[in-house]
Amino acid sequence: MTKLEKVKRTLTDRRRFLSGAAMTLVASELATTGSAKAQSGANAKSFGTLKQMDAGPLNIGYAEAGPENGPAVVLLHGWPYDIYSYVEVAPILAAAGYRVIVPYLRGYGTTRFLSSETFRNGQQSAVALDTINLMDALKIQRAIIGGFDWGGRSADIMAALWPERCKALVSVSGYLISSQKANKAPLPPKAELQWWYQYYFATERGRQGYDKYRRDFSKLIWQIASPKWDFDDATFDRTAASFDNPDHVAIVIHNYRWRLGLADGEPKYDKFEERLAQGSAINVPTITLEGDANGAPHADPASYAGKFSGKYQNRIIKGGIGHNLPQEAPKAFAQAVIDVDGF
Repeated sequence: MTKLEKVKRTLTDRRRFLSGAAMTLVASELATTGSAKAQSGANAKSFGTLKQMDAGPLNIGYAEAGPENGPAVVLLHGWPYDIYSYVEVAPILAAAGYRVIVPYLRGYGTTRFLSSETFRNGQQSAVALDTINLMDALKIQRAIIGGFDWGGRSADIMAALWPERCKALVSVSGYLISSQKANKAPLPPKAELQWWYQYYFATERGRQGYDKYRRDFSKLIWQIASPKWDFDDATFDRTAASFDNPDHVAIVIHNYRWRLGLADGEPKYDKFEERLAQGSAINVPTITLEGDANGAPHADPASYAGKFSGKYQNRIIKGGIGHNLPQEAPKAFAQAVIDVDGF
């Protein structure tokens, strides 16, 4: 065995040991606290004190776990969710030696725009670039990027446009990069029905309705998107507090209107959107995940497998797992992050 082969074997053995240790720790915690349902509400895990960092046009709120000198992992949430989608993923990865960063997206939680004059833009490349700006501010050159929903789209965009910043990728529901041109094409009626809220948000009535009933609206989305997830009110309320962000409604409405070409983006992002509209391939190591009970719109994994030109694997997570996969199946998500690091 050569010296290089010995080093590679040592690193592989270390990763396997850390992965096993992390999973043993989580299993022990679950055994002492009871079922997933019992951990909800008052007994739920917490991130503790959050941090704030100026990054680009934002002051970003984020949770951090694990050793500061560990390999970086950035985990991105979606709509209508927040950082607590990763509240049980983060300690697993921290126990395995990773430095875990979980930021609030623009329009959520403690993330704020630095200027009242900044356009409240929700277009996909703007949201993705926020993570690049945060990594720059934290002096993180490369990270494993994981995400679902909006966060999955941002993770895909980062891997496509800035592969040098993305060591590996874990994306729920696969390839989520879109274009305004592609979104103009009508879908079959059954598929269009799944996007009912997108058309609601296209109206002024929809904007006012979401503003007035944002918690009721979001809880309905949770129930539709994860029909078998037995979350309790305390779990929902903990996340729903992040929707009180003063820019939340503006960002959400602009995001969905922009997708349909009903709202303009900003010219400074045109170069990114032009590249994304070409269906940019992703060549970083990737694991895509899908829950077996995902009630949100999602494509068949076979339809996007060809978009990943690097080492690639798709996993179906069973057991009634819905759209909020990191929170519903935290061990499976964390294991994907650890495994893709070994690709």
